[in-house]
Amino acid sequence: MSASSGAASPESSLQRQGTVASEAAHGAADMTRRMICGGLAAQTATNPLDRIRMLSQTGEHGAASGAKPTPFQLYRSIIRNEGIIGLWAGNGANMLRVFPAKSIVFSSNDFYRGALGRLHRGSADNSEQLPWGLSFLAGGLAGMTASAATYPLDLARGRITGKLAGPGGKKHYKGIVNTVLVTAREEGVRALYKGITPTLLGAMPYEGIKFGTVGILERAFPKKEREVDGGAISNNVTRKLMFGGAGGAMAGVLTYPNDTVRRLLQLQGSKGTTEHYTGYWDCVRKTYAKFGIERFYRGAFVNIVRMAPNTAIQFGSYELLKQFTAGYF
Repeated sequence: MSASSGAASPESSLQRQGTVASEAAHGAADMTRRMICGGLAAQTATNPLDRIRMLSQTGEHGAASGAKPTPFQLYRSIIRNEGIIGLWAGNGANMLRVFPAKSIVFSSNDFYRGALGRLHRGSADNSEQLPWGLSFLAGGLAGMTASAATYPLDLARGRITGKLAGPGGKKHYKGIVNTVLVTAREEGVRALYKGITPTLLGAMPYEGIKFGTVGILERAFPKKEREVDGGAISNNVTRKLMFGGAGGAMAGVLTYPNDTVRRLLQLQGSKGTTEHYTGYWDCVRKTYAKFGIERFYRGAFVNIVRMAPNTAIQFGSYELLKQFTAGYF
């Protein structure tokens, strides 16, 4: 038997490589599908909590001025005025906003981490951990980038979700397109960017704290490589799930007052809203003078319950997708 007969031919070797690449690409596509479905499911499942949280923040829930309805009371008000479907008001706008926003956040965070890594250590290798301060800065810049790119959708969502329907179930806004068009027609195109200043100011600490917390936890609990197939991937994804949930909860608590202010600014000038503010600090001053410090934290507990699992899924899914597509794109 010749030596060549025992060796694989170039054609068969190429076929095997093509099969491996095809299977890997199929696996990556399947993970992408699962990530999208998981993200849709998580956002949709927690939208009722988000609706209750937004009404707590804005105060546009039909109760007397200064009243502090409980989450259950708000739930009943939504059902009574808008029906069960009212719990998912603004979910469509949120879906349209979340995917481009989160894609920009994670991809630009990697970009900023690489750029800061080159400045810090002369290397853009994102597998090496950055100091907490640089992780904070990269996450903050990524958050500002995403917020600026998708802000009109965020405003539309805020106006749809942050207002309870009037008597007879009459809604002030009827969907994303209607909200954008009515806002631009009645208040001018610039109105689509009402509240963008606190949004950008809040995006820096929010995403910075979130990614910074994940960075701290990754340094404190480094991943363990395993010899078992898939072990390293499973371990790192699990870490990102837990660290992402902790980062989201921490960021949500610390930046919540700013989020309340931006929601109030988004609604001013809209249908049914009489409050008017000349700017960020005027809103802070008037709100504090009228209601006190607790007004800035209304709905905070509901936000934590909603935010932790959402952020965990985002970090876990993104890490899983990156690992399955490494070397193929």
